Amino acid sequence: MMKRKISSLEDFKKEKRRKKGWILFSQFALLFLFLASWELFARLGVINTFLVSKPSDIWNLFFIYLKNGEIFRHMKVSLLETLYGLVIGTGLGILIGILLWWFPTLSRILDPFLVVLNALPKTALAPILIIWAGTGMKGIVVVAISLSIVITILSSYHAFNSIDEEQIKMMKTLGASKWQILIKLILPANIPNLINIVKINIGMAWVGVIVGEFLVSREGIGYLVVYGGQVFKLDLVMMGVFILGFLALLMYLLLNGVEKYFRTYRYHGRRKKK
Repeated sequence: MMKRKISSLEDFKKEKRRKKGWILFSQFALLFLFLASWELFARLGVINTFLVSKPSDIWNLFFIYLKNGEIFRHMKVSLLETLYGLVIGTGLGILIGILLWWFPTLSRILDPFLVVLNALPKTALAPILIIWAGTGMKGIVVVAISLSIVITILSSYHAFNSIDEEQIKMMKTLGASKWQILIKLILPANIPNLINIVKINIGMAWVGVIVGEFLVSREGIGYLVVYGGQVFKLDLVMMGVFILGFLALLMYLLLNGVEKYFRTYRYHGRRKKK
């Protein structure tokens, strides 16, 4: 009986690995097919390379920027601005979410204002935010923060309130303080939700940084994209877009690794307790 269980578990793991490998292969195949079709249609004149360039031209330009080291400078600037915006926006948003959970009356007072702030087009307000905060990195980071902080407050607050009331009542019956309920129950139970919030904020932070760089920056990936558009150098624009996609994907995969580690750690922790 035990051998049968072990065998079925191993078969399940093999099937899971096989499906994961197939999905990964399909993703790379789809990407390759897209790039190959793009290159072929561009060479045949089916699509206008002045408007969309072509992969070989983008790669050649990337190699030039790679060789002279310019690309690393632009990537470093954009990554730093994005990380600052992501960490500050997410951190402040979660702290305010905790504050609203701690003081229910305050949350009821601020709720309509937060809903209105969330509905406002933050990218349209970017020029005003940059005037208030100043040009340069500080202004760009403020724009990135503005795109993520309100949604983080609302998402984290609703996640904290989704905990079963019976669990909270049980802890109160056992003499737990509000701080202990927060540390021992609310935050640990919501770690998956908080990780999902960070995943969403990665995209938000990148959007904020690119909008800010469009407006005031003289360096960064956003600057390369807007400069390429101004001088009608579409291979530069597309190179910037691909680099942005790659960097965002890298951050997302890194966060996925953290999430996987947390799930494994929590699973083994539960098994040890049993």
